[in-house]
Amino acid sequence: MVSLQNEKVKNWKKLQMKKWREKERMYLLEGPHLLQEALFTANDCLTDVIIDEGFHLPPDWPIADVEVYQVTHKIFTELSQTETPQGVIGVCRMIQPALSIQRGRYLLVDGVQDPGNLGTLIRTADAFGLDAVFLGEGCVDGYNAKTLRSAQGSHFHLPVIHRDLFAVVSEMKKLGISLYGSSLQGRDMTATAVSGPYFGLVVGNEGNGASPELLAEMDKEVKIPMAGRAESMNVAVAAGILLYWLQTKGLARSV
Repeated sequence: MVSLQNEKVKNWKKLQMKKWREKERMYLLEGPHLLQEALFTANDCLTDVIIDEGFHLPPDWPIADVEVYQVTHKIFTELSQTETPQGVIGVCRMIQPALSIQRGRYLLVDGVQDPGNLGTLIRTADAFGLDAVFLGEGCVDGYNAKTLRSAQGSHFHLPVIHRDLFAVVSEMKKLGISLYGSSLQGRDMTATAVSGPYFGLVVGNEGNGASPELLAEMDKEVKIPMAGRAESMNVAVAAGILLYWLQTKGLARSV
């Protein structure tokens, strides 16, 4: 393809906008690593592959059922959302799993607005083997290009679901899942007992934290003790520390 006015090119370009992604239930995925994750772990979510002139697809990629389009470098840079394009972009279907909440381990994200933070939270949840990530009202789009890059393919490894967090909390309470909220007004985590291996952890907005109304629904509000002079820490860093604490203490309690 050589023209920016080509209908497919124009539709691909529109997928850079959240409202168009939501309308079409499609999104762009950029770079060899993320496309490889999509091809090998995502159950046919990939519909098209767009390659820059001169880029060669790896021979082991299973793309027999995927349309491949080679475009000029000018078109590719228009579609790319990175400072250094990596030569390949995928067009993917949004696949929202129908998840029934069971006794397990979950991360609930309330109003996180930075896409890099959200992607890192998803990747951190994946690293700890959580059962799902729930994104509440006010969260940045889970299919934002920077979110996807920061998640590094982890959104293909566990369910990432936009849902009302109060409804999620209500379901978890019925199942006896312990609920913890990250809060600067909470109790020092080192002085807090962990009830068992199943939990829901709520983390909140970078500036204001989780909403007071949501924190009021928690079994316990906890904070990370800090010896330095910083007032707070990055939400994804805090989530990693709290998840490690919940997992190690919860597993020890269940033995």
